[in-house]
Amino acid sequence: MAKLTVVPTPIGNLEDMTFRAVRVLKEADLILAEDTRTTGILLKHFEIQNRMQSHHKFNEHQTVEHLAARIKAGENIALVSDAGTPAISDPGFMLVRECVRQGVEVECLPGATAFVPALVASGLPNEKFCFEGFLPQKKGRQTRLKELAEETRTMIFYESPFRLLKTLTQFAEVFGADRSVSVSREISKLHEETVRGTLEEVMAHFTQNEPKGEIVIILEGKRNKKEKETGTEV
Repeated sequence: MAKLTVVPTPIGNLEDMTFRAVRVLKEADLILAEDTRTTGILLKHFEIQNRMQSHHKFNEHQTVEHLAARIKAGENIALVSDAGTPAISDPGFMLVRECVRQGVEVECLPGATAFVPALVASGLPNEKFCFEGFLPQKKGRQTRLKELAEETRTMIFYESPFRLLKTLTQFAEVFGADRSVSVSREISKLHEETVRGTLEEVMAHFTQNEPKGEIVIILEGKRNKKEKETGTEV
């Protein structure tokens, strides 16, 4: 039976591509790519010559119904984004939802996504966490931050290097400058870096060292009174 296969791709190091992902892309009748130029480099590296079609946030609204119908009619389609797992802060959700609506089988392969290594390497509690992705840039941003002020779970955010300092400054204003944070950038790439400390300390680091590359922020949740007094989790 034909199906939609969601295929994670490396977020940096091409060695993170799985054998299974390569096989699925080679066997697909069509590969949907967020940017065909970016995916073209990946396909060339792994000697994959299958047909590609653009599938991104600007056209997915108009195409998902037709694409799901094509799978239902017998085409095996693979979906990739520029890096990481599609639908995680990338296009993909709408197509998956439409396939489910039409009764089309959907399979998601395990693989790379930026927040998992950033969370594990942060040293912050990771048995419970909430993924916020990109915060609203303008409307609703302050409202969301105030809502998160009472969040006790570790919080995960994606951010642009150009807005990192502004975001950390806002975090310090809302959560307190002594809140622990870990900032990872360029995960799995040559210049991978994780900076840990209080918001104040990490802000000082990136004031002196211009941030570059894709950014994942791991922010400590609100501690209760006893935790603050002892400096430990309870």
